[in-house]
Amino acid sequence: MNDTICAIATPPGTGGVGIVRVSGGDVPTLARHLLGQLPVPRHATFARLTHADGTLIDQGIALYFPQPASYTGEHVLELHLHGSPLVLDQAVRRLIALGARQARPGEFTERAFLNGKLDLAQAEAVADLIGSATEAAARAAAQALAGAFSATATALTDELVRIRVQLEAGLDFPDEDITPQADAAVLAALQALGLRVADLLGRAREGRLLRDGATVVLLGRPNVGKSTLFNALCGQSAAIVSPVPGTTRDLLREVIDIGGIPVTLVDTAGLRAAGDPIELEGVRRAEAMAREAHLCLHLLDDTDPAPSASAPAAEDVLAVYTKIDQSGRPPGEAFSGIAVSAVSGAGLDTLRHAIADRLRGTVIAEGAFTARRRHIAALERASRDIHAAQARQEEGAHDLAAEDLRRAQEAIASITGRFTSEDLLGEIFGSFCIGK
Repeated sequence: MNDTICAIATPPGTGGVGIVRVSGGDVPTLARHLLGQLPVPRHATFARLTHADGTLIDQGIALYFPQPASYTGEHVLELHLHGSPLVLDQAVRRLIALGARQARPGEFTERAFLNGKLDLAQAEAVADLIGSATEAAARAAAQALAGAFSATATALTDELVRIRVQLEAGLDFPDEDITPQADAAVLAALQALGLRVADLLGRAREGRLLRDGATVVLLGRPNVGKSTLFNALCGQSAAIVSPVPGTTRDLLREVIDIGGIPVTLVDTAGLRAAGDPIELEGVRRAEAMAREAHLCLHLLDDTDPAPSASAPAAEDVLAVYTKIDQSGRPPGEAFSGIAVSAVSGAGLDTLRHAIADRLRGTVIAEGAFTARRRHIAALERASRDIHAAQARQEEGAHDLAAEDLRRAQEAIASITGRFTSEDLLGEIFGSFCIGK
């Protein structure tokens, strides 16, 4: 934390503009050596970068942000230069020669967290916003960065503290006229808190779906139209389409946007008793992928008088009746599935909506925020501890109930980083890009 760090903050490659970022206590001194002056704070200043011998590296714009009013909470200098990798590398090497060091991945944002500029959920949202694959995911990450998730988690923590104070008062001062053990208000407060945690857990699961995406697998017998539907949903000829059974033998994947959710769509080999060992392996992979997928589309040929009715083994299955341009069935909802024609496009919008609804369970609101696996695990722990506290309170084991609430408080507080291990910080910020 005492080092002054520097890094290129723009993606690798050639561009019109490249940015070098510097943060730390030595920034004013480095700026004077590199630029010949310390730029006026928060004003775009024309600057000439020079080598130690005075020869020119480049000229561009310098922005100086004195501590604590900066992204990291430290002195920060941003150099907006021409986007040549050679020029940017020379600027970084010059800064290192002046005493800075190369920043680790995510170190600028890590310093922002350690200096209280962002909490941990907001810091993670920075990486989520950078890596957003859909507009909905970007909006959700922006909500988390603005503090929507953190504010809700903090409110729950505050309510836990209030209930703990009420409960533990009777334990610490048994001679006083304080009897929270017999007070139904404590149980009512715990029940209400449990519902709030459950609501936040549901929103966090949706947020994780926006961030990480979902896997949707197409399954069915050979020649039911899996590859044709795969191409129609992807909007391109990604899979080979042929009337010859068993054309698709391996798994084909494409990432698409369905209802704002990043979906990895997987085309698979036709399910049948294959004699060819290669096709047999393709069938095995298809069945294995179905067991791991969030949703399986079970394709049934609507022109076949005896289509396969047995659903594949999967977490969630949606029946899709194909080739309705030949069978004459109207597009849209049919029986317990969706009727479509991948050739004409009939029913595809209905299918997309059905997929999105199955994946989300409910409609993702405009105020949705991104979440991660650790957030969901923390809320699940808190939910279990709160329910355990309710049970112990009803049994009269008030000291154990208080301990359950303490654990629940720590679990929720870990979302924003009030209780965080060094190993977790290293894992989180190590996944960031260098320069952020």
